[in-house]
Amino acid sequence: MEVACIPFKKTGYFSSLISDYLDENKKLKPFYNRFPKIEEFKAQMEEKSNTFPQRNRKILNEVLQEQYLGVKASKTTVANISALAQDETFTVVTGHQLNIFTGPLYFLYKIISTINLAKALKKSYPKNTFVPVYWMATEDHDFDEINYFNLHSKKVQWNRDASGAVGTLSTEGLEAVFETFSKEVGHNIHAENLKDLFKKAYLEHNSLSEATRYLANSLFGEYGLVIVDGDNTKLKNLFIPYIKKDILDNLPYKKVNETITALESVSSSYNIQVNPREINHFYLKDEIRERLLEKDGDFYVNNTKIQFTEDEILMELDAHPERFSPNVVTRPLYQEVVLPNLCYIGGGGELAYWLELKSSFDAMKVVFPILLLRNSALMISEKENKKIQNLDLNPADLFLKQNSLINKRIREISNIDIDFSSQREHLRNQFEALYQLAEETDKSFLGAIKAQEVKQINGLNHLEKRLLKAQKIKLKDQVIRLTALQNKLFPNQSLQERSLNFSELYLELGDGLIPFLIAALNPLKQEFLVLKY
Repeated sequence: MEVACIPFKKTGYFSSLISDYLDENKKLKPFYNRFPKIEEFKAQMEEKSNTFPQRNRKILNEVLQEQYLGVKASKTTVANISALAQDETFTVVTGHQLNIFTGPLYFLYKIISTINLAKALKKSYPKNTFVPVYWMATEDHDFDEINYFNLHSKKVQWNRDASGAVGTLSTEGLEAVFETFSKEVGHNIHAENLKDLFKKAYLEHNSLSEATRYLANSLFGEYGLVIVDGDNTKLKNLFIPYIKKDILDNLPYKKVNETITALESVSSSYNIQVNPREINHFYLKDEIRERLLEKDGDFYVNNTKIQFTEDEILMELDAHPERFSPNVVTRPLYQEVVLPNLCYIGGGGELAYWLELKSSFDAMKVVFPILLLRNSALMISEKENKKIQNLDLNPADLFLKQNSLINKRIREISNIDIDFSSQREHLRNQFEALYQLAEETDKSFLGAIKAQEVKQINGLNHLEKRLLKAQKIKLKDQVIRLTALQNKLFPNQSLQERSLNFSELYLELGDGLIPFLIAALNPLKQEFLVLKY
């Protein structure tokens, strides 16, 4: 049940760049292709159709058939894989790391946004087929970012040494994580289902990519989700011409740097998410994934003794394209080369770096996808909702910084007026008269008047703070209740979705969790939702 919708920019958790993008700031138009409105997808389909080769569809279909061997896929997913060979079929995509047991809650929001967008597009364009895709980030090597999840405010962590691409990591050692997880969730019916899901995903599959595919397919397969592993020789073979332009011509490096300069000229408040390197590919082999570097016409693999001449690296690329792994700058390009994609769905940070990439796409002659901010939600229980109501809070108040929230609430419930705004205004008016008098008589008094004004305003501010502090002590019970509620809903003073694992909600809602979110999340609404369950 939806309790409130809050504009993203009013939550305080989204950057000025993303807020301006959502407001369709005209100055940002050069940095994206089309805005995520349902009517804009018609032109996006036409543009993608005109540039996406049938050969790529054929190879994509073959690869997916191979990747789904041994996977118990739903009829809808099987149909979607087959449909990808047809010209009238398109994808909408989200991507994510291989976090243990999905990691933070927003993993679900990403995929559900993708599933629901595919549904919405089918309703508006019934002659076409739209396939929701989860692109597994199997080539990432940042193991420390994915080797844990939070449960009941505790960190459940997989401790092991790891190097190279995480997708190929053995699941050996996850038995200990399973034991910790099992003890924490307890023994009710929902807990048993969670333990069974964890066990089948991680203890009955050999690699992290296989385990993640099983997990995502178990959660979302019935909705037709197609899971793609880009760490594949046939798919990389399609990307060879673009890898050459990166390695030999440094085209993404040049174009993305130009875009960064242009973005910074629009607003100094825009935080640059990624900075390109001269070569934006890693060398991936066995248990290494290291940067490719060029010096004096030769090429080196960082932190190794591997090196190539230009001719040798081109021979290596043609013979083993799977050894060339795109980084954050070129992975989006790779995705759009191998998929008939219309839209990428991601979080605020992801969309911020995608906005740096359009000129690189243009130079490579690859269609830039529509960018859609994924759904975000604050999940509150019936009990928590009653607490919000008892405290006479607006759900939007919960997004305030804690000190601001407490001060606002104390001012509202105090039986005395703690707001000295009128006194400050009265004081300023008095000093305006003094300024005018000094102007007419002796301007040398202006400095003394200014100093006296600042002193008296500061005095009022100090009195206001002391009075507010006294009222906080007097209304201590309200402060404690308010603080406890916000700390529960915003762990570590951050968004719930960035910390909470889905299993905490599953323990309460069971198999009803995913259908509840499917029904509640509308990816085209573009507002932060507060949902009561």
